[in-house]
Amino acid sequence: MYGDSATIRKILMELGDTWAVVGLSNNTNRAAYGVAGVLQRFGKRIVPVHPKAETVHGEQGYPSLEAIPFPVDVVDVFVNSALAGPVADQTVAIGAKGVWFQLGVLDEEAYDRTRAAGLEMVMDRCPAIEIPRLV
Repeated sequence: MYGDSATIRKILMELGDTWAVVGLSNNTNRAAYGVAGVLQRFGKRIVPVHPKAETVHGEQGYPSLEAIPFPVDVVDVFVNSALAGPVADQTVAIGAKGVWFQLGVLDEEAYDRTRAAGLEMVMDRCPAIEIPRLV
């Protein structure tokens, strides 16, 4: 298990409320769209990160993590596992406090690198499932 209940609680309740959602677009059929909506309902500011840089759920999108002009607390990753490691490394580079790899997104080396850099990390879990359990 990559992220025990204490780490899940810390990321969701203590690290901050600005969440960049990598892979979020206006495609309502994608899981990222629904999860971002749940995060908003629980008080998180979502920041869409997608090459299209679309406005989603009323929030301005950006083409990359590096393009976001304000601090991000947590990065929620909705890309396939082969692309997730570089996103974790970018998360460290922008100074975020935590990384959340969605269900099915697995990269053990990225997990180890991110934790070694001092960030909190959860892998293969969904915050939209976890957050209602905490509030």
